[in-house]
Amino acid sequence: MADLLAVDGLSAGYGRAVVLSDIAFRLGEGEALAVLGRNGVGKTTLIDSIVGVTRRFGGSLTLGGREIGALAPEARAALGVGWVPQERNIFRSLTVQENITAVARPGPWTLDRIYALFPRLQQRRAQSGGSLSGGEQQMLAIGRALATNPRLLLLDEPTEGLAPIIIEELLRALRRLFVEERMAGIVVEQQARKILPITDRAIVLDRGRIVFESPCAALLADDSVLDRHLGVTRA
Repeated sequence: MADLLAVDGLSAGYGRAVVLSDIAFRLGEGEALAVLGRNGVGKTTLIDSIVGVTRRFGGSLTLGGREIGALAPEARAALGVGWVPQERNIFRSLTVQENITAVARPGPWTLDRIYALFPRLQQRRAQSGGSLSGGEQQMLAIGRALATNPRLLLLDEPTEGLAPIIIEELLRALRRLFVEERMAGIVVEQQARKILPITDRAIVLDRGRIVFESPCAALLADDSVLDRHLGVTRA
């Protein structure tokens, strides 16, 4: 499998603070990666570093064979980095449809396909983004990222703070993206047992470093690893 993203020796943070140290991993075309770890270990900083909103102290980031570490976030987005941040950052005063079409780029993810993935958005297409529930805003944030037709989709805590029924709806959509559509993605998620079944590989961060890497199936089968690094045991 050809590498889509290569991260080598990455050290990054904010201001003078180094949060990540010597991060290295590869992501293949059509592969989905789960980023796991307790709170405050650098998971969001890793996503932010791929997007380009942190300070890079060392190492390299390569997308499709092109070094992007020195590029501004908008240039990385133009090369195919799609981002769904924790804050969602939707345009609250625009309608659902305007939110999506305002950022759309040519490609397979059309408005109709996004509505098929998230029927709730089609039902609320004329409503303002600010009038949506938290779960619907998350769907809109993902739909808006898909409208840019990214090569790589980054999601930071997509299920955080949502009702269980909405979480299941989102996970079904992500399963379609990663398992059926084979979209390349990186997902930061606290609920390991929710995201591992729909991703291919996982890395575990601790104190800004990768301390464990494994195929997701193997990690799901090993309670000791999940318990040791995440404090997660099988229900």
